[in-house]
Amino acid sequence: MEKQTLTPAIIISHIVLIIMLILVLFPAFWVLSTSFSGINTLQTSSILPAQFTFDNYVKLIKETPFLTWMKNSLIICVTSTVIALFLTTTAGYAFSRFKFAGRRFGLMAMIIAQMFPGMMAMVALFKLLNWLGFLTSGAIGLNTLSGLILIYAGGSIPFNTWMLKGYIDSIPKSIEESAYIDGATKWQTFTQIVFPLLGPMLVVVAIFSFILPYTDFLLPVILLQDPEKYTVAVGLRSLVSGQFTKNWNMFTAAATLGAIPIMVMFLSLQRFLVEGLTKGAVKG
Repeated sequence: MEKQTLTPAIIISHIVLIIMLILVLFPAFWVLSTSFSGINTLQTSSILPAQFTFDNYVKLIKETPFLTWMKNSLIICVTSTVIALFLTTTAGYAFSRFKFAGRRFGLMAMIIAQMFPGMMAMVALFKLLNWLGFLTSGAIGLNTLSGLILIYAGGSIPFNTWMLKGYIDSIPKSIEESAYIDGATKWQTFTQIVFPLLGPMLVVVAIFSFILPYTDFLLPVILLQDPEKYTVAVGLRSLVSGQFTKNWNMFTAAATLGAIPIMVMFLSLQRFLVEGLTKGAVKG
């Protein structure tokens, strides 16, 4: 194998990448180091903890409802992701393949909906869930996980539908036409031919749909009042929101454990993520 010549440009690019890697990893390493420290502060005199201990993790599990927060976050994220995948996949296929009244207007409406920041809808969402709470006797409303699931699943539809529509546009229609000739229905063609080809893009949609509710803080802190229904993001804030007591060690321990689901998802699906974001060629 021919060896690559180290030119000044290559050396400089490697140096820049190393510097950027250090800048990205150093805060994460500092948080991890603090989570094992016996001193309750983020400002330590050394990078490695002077008093190494696992007590912060033990106290976090025993003295706080952290596992409940994790369970709530996973229920919200997984359920909203499944709903979003079903709705956006079928909607993206319909916009890509079917001609119907209002199609152009619907596409434009979804683009316009993405132009406004989510904070503008906070009051409307609060009133909506308050109204739904009366209609459903509290099953879907304020201070419920189902209310958050409904909002996150619905909020992801415009952007994800556009991504899936563009991906489906790259799939040759001749594949579906061949299935129609063989007697397949539209639903059979969608589920047995088109859907398997959407694997990489479905992974992208699933990751985006999972990360948003998992890391969101503003919406849950407004809509949830019961600490037993907190998500991880809201629970983390409660650890350092006291006027006289701030449990930085437990906060960093919770942040470390809370990052595990996202890390596992990215590491296990990174191959499909890259393919889904970059692959727009015609499939055969």
